[in-house]
Amino acid sequence: MRRISMHEAATRLKNGGLVLYPTETFFGIGCRVSDEDAIARVFQVKRRLLAMPLPVILADAEQLPLVAQVEPSLTDDVRRLTSLFWPGPLSVILPARMHISPLLTGGTGHIAVRVSPHPVPGELAALVGEPIVASSANISGQPAVTRAEALNAELVEAVGAVLDQGPAPLGGAPSTLVEPLGKGRLHIHRSGAVTEDHLQAAAFLPERP
Repeated sequence: MRRISMHEAATRLKNGGLVLYPTETFFGIGCRVSDEDAIARVFQVKRRLLAMPLPVILADAEQLPLVAQVEPSLTDDVRRLTSLFWPGPLSVILPARMHISPLLTGGTGHIAVRVSPHPVPGELAALVGEPIVASSANISGQPAVTRAEALNAELVEAVGAVLDQGPAPLGGAPSTLVEPLGKGRLHIHRSGAVTEDHLQAAAFLPERP
């Protein structure tokens, strides 16, 4: 397993490569959001169906306009969500910018974004100057892992580099996935670490299909 430094990882992403790196929950696999060839390789090495969108991690909320657009009717809700729950395990689904690859959105025209509380992905996104893809570092259908040593050998060989820098991922529930609907209403696409009680305590009205 080839372990690399933060700056080596950033250079690798800038040059079109992929990197395995830790997040707050599990190890992830990433590339730059603007690199469509690299995004396609993420699907290839994970054996992931192209119809499944890929989530994205931002360095901070300032990077949000690089990948998503917020409709005026949702501005207050999105501002409140991001100020209360970022950095944290809350992914927000928003309309993607026109230049964003449909591979990232799964053809939906929407993108899931979050600011991770783990320092590594945020610093990586800051160094490359744009958000990074944040899919779990596993072959599709296999479990996600919290230790570099537990990464699938085939995946490690295909990617070629691991950024194994602490703190270690903690496992547990994945990020909660919500879509703002306006006037404080939220559609919950996936329950996770941020619970409905947390959202309700922040004066949001979670809804399910």
